[in-house]
Amino acid sequence: MDQAFAAGGGAGPRGVAGALAEAALELLWPTRCAGCDQPGELLCEECRASLPWVDQRFACPVCGAPFGWLTCTECDGAWESRATVCALDFAGSGGVARLVACALKDAHELRLAPVMAAAMATSLDEAAALLAPDGAPRADLAATDAICFVPATAKAFARRGFDHMELVSRELSRLTGVPLADVLVRAAAGDQRALGREQRAENLAGSVGCVADVSGLALLLADDVVTTGASMRECARALLARGARSVTCCAFARVW
Repeated sequence: MDQAFAAGGGAGPRGVAGALAEAALELLWPTRCAGCDQPGELLCEECRASLPWVDQRFACPVCGAPFGWLTCTECDGAWESRATVCALDFAGSGGVARLVACALKDAHELRLAPVMAAAMATSLDEAAALLAPDGAPRADLAATDAICFVPATAKAFARRGFDHMELVSRELSRLTGVPLADVLVRAAAGDQRALGREQRAENLAGSVGCVADVSGLALLLADDVVTTGASMRECARALLARGARSVTCCAFARVW
């Protein structure tokens, strides 16, 4: 796992020509740590050691908030998904998780997609030993039919040129062996960043659709950051409305 965090899971061009091109790019634009900006690795040893992991034993099984196991201040326990697993505390340890997520989608450091997927896979593995409110494991990849992801809006896709969660989810699919199902679409909605919890939910209401029949499937829904859960919940509603048997959520980081 350390290798995946340091080098992005080995992703990159293959062959001699690719290696030479990669070396030339490294000379021109040296790899820098997403956490501290030091040259050398995508995530240096010090930043890897300081990652603010969410201890799944103490996390809310419904919304994934750290320390919400007994009494959660971040949700009412009535989410549409059966469980939520979040890997890192968004603001912890100087905001390393925030910096990694922003470097991928805003600075176009696409090599961080395998890094984020590796963190999510690690947390899913830990959560497999714990129970969700329905009495089943919070995460059970062997019983999961497909991985879906919270899609970017058309405006965000046009601005970036890629959907960051599609990249992360493809890597998560590769790591876990669970197929990827790109089935969600998102209509335009107002900017969420300045909105409160209720306003976010209202802003997203009816904005997500499922373009495929997912009847009877147990799905894992992935996103980079859970803030209030409005995006995750709207996507879960869309999947369940098209017949999904269950939706389990997983995110790289959790705001709380």
